Amino acid sequence: MRTGAKIGIGVAAAAVVGATGLGAYNLVDAVTGGGAGGLRAEAAPARTGPPTSDETEKTARDFLGAWAAGDTGKAAGLTDNVQAATTALTAFRDAAHVQKVTFKQGAAVGTKVPFSVSAEVVLDKQRTTWAYDSSLDVVRGAEGGRAKVGWQPTVVHPELTAGRTLRTGATEEPKVVAVGRGGVELDPGKDHPSLASVLPELRKKYGEKAGGEPAVAVRLEGPAGTAPKNLHVVSEGKPGKLRTTIDAGLQRAAEAAVNRYSDASVVAVKASTGEILAVANSKKGGFNAALGGTTAPGSTMKIMTSALLLEQGKAAPAKSVPCPKNATYGMTFHNVENSENPRATFAQDFAASCNTAFISFAGQLSDGALAAEARDVFGIGLDWKAGVATFDGRVPTDGGAGKAASLIGQGRVQMSPLNMASIAATVREGSFHQPYFVDPSLDGRQLAKAARPLAPSAANDLRSMMRLTAVSGTGARAMAGLGGEIGAKTGSAEVDGQSAPNGWFAAYRNDVAAAAVVPQGGHGGDSAGPVVAAVLSADPRPGADVTG
Repeated sequence: MRTGAKIGIGVAAAAVVGATGLGAYNLVDAVTGGGAGGLRAEAAPARTGPPTSDETEKTARDFLGAWAAGDTGKAAGLTDNVQAATTALTAFRDAAHVQKVTFKQGAAVGTKVPFSVSAEVVLDKQRTTWAYDSSLDVVRGAEGGRAKVGWQPTVVHPELTAGRTLRTGATEEPKVVAVGRGGVELDPGKDHPSLASVLPELRKKYGEKAGGEPAVAVRLEGPAGTAPKNLHVVSEGKPGKLRTTIDAGLQRAAEAAVNRYSDASVVAVKASTGEILAVANSKKGGFNAALGGTTAPGSTMKIMTSALLLEQGKAAPAKSVPCPKNATYGMTFHNVENSENPRATFAQDFAASCNTAFISFAGQLSDGALAAEARDVFGIGLDWKAGVATFDGRVPTDGGAGKAASLIGQGRVQMSPLNMASIAATVREGSFHQPYFVDPSLDGRQLAKAARPLAPSAANDLRSMMRLTAVSGTGARAMAGLGGEIGAKTGSAEVDGQSAPNGWFAAYRNDVAAAAVVPQGGHGGDSAGPVVAAVLSADPRPGADVTG
């Protein structure tokens, strides 16, 4: 008996045909013309008993040779279950993507023949060799007693059983690594915990465009509901790299700043582009208040109110606008601590955050004027496509006391820190740039666009007023020591049932704008102000070109 025979594709095993396998002619009858047909074939008696060693070796060799040569029909015909063998061998070629297979036949043990398999798996441009061992049993066939391969799925692979298939393909979606500006990997588990809810949403939405490749393997698959098993790795794949706008250094500073409070949120954006540089909440799980908060912004709203008044020519920084203790428009409004300044200019009213001075303009404005200014200049209420779910601000059309309350950020006005950071950025830049986490060029989405920029003269005046607030007004303590082009606005939003108002602060320094809220924090300059200042004073990642 021959052992160790190696059979490869394109090299068919020799066809050795024994007389006993085909039957023999009765030569006497052929000569004498006996029988009805003259030459008469007489079938040899069917063989019985276990296949001989020669039969076993030859049957295995012929079967493996036909399989290696790609002749599935011939190989299946050498088994005792042609249909099942055809199905399995075809699937091995097509579903498992085996382009070439060679075998090395081992020495038989009785009627069992071991063999090694070397299968070349090719999928797209990926090519690999899959090596494993298997075996087959030779049996006496029912038809004529010929030796056949006793068909079992395990002939193809020792772990292949009935009801299971071999398939080559992607095992899972490629891993997507989220990186910040300059390629710094963002780690929500360590340095950037506030991004734990943001990054998965970004990966889910943009992962397919991040350039990764899935791992590919030959898998053993069973019925629905059963877990597949990887038998051979074709390709390890490679992770995609999703570039976000987050600046790792500013994000760390934002995390540290909000962690000083049990409840605080902050957002920083690049004013000239709208790129979101940092998002942090002291409450790390669940609702993301920095992006989705819907609370009254208090006096930080006076940024937009001032823009409206300046554009309409109803106010100017040096114009006298008295600040009385109380003002009435549908209801009576007062200043914090009942302060007053009858000789104040409009710029001083802004810097001191005088409520009554702003209420005094309510009768001069139409009911929809502030809502239009918020939408058309600052992009509030438009459909922002930041890359994750956000609240995009709300300034409703209102009349009477509701209109007056809106002018100072109370009533039905709702904002998030993201909205207020964007408002500060719009003043700094002079026009609205919708905030976003992922560059729109990645998926071709259209960012929200405001109808028009802020009038240049109004923008200049408003920047001068925000600077006054930052250097000598209610924001001076928080902004102390910050150089460059700075501007700020404080806010304290009263909420029914709270013992202290929510503290707000919005500011910019050069090309970075930020806003924060500290629920029940009291005066915004004392609570939210230090949070924003900590972010603005942080050094951006070297080479990230954040500050412009």
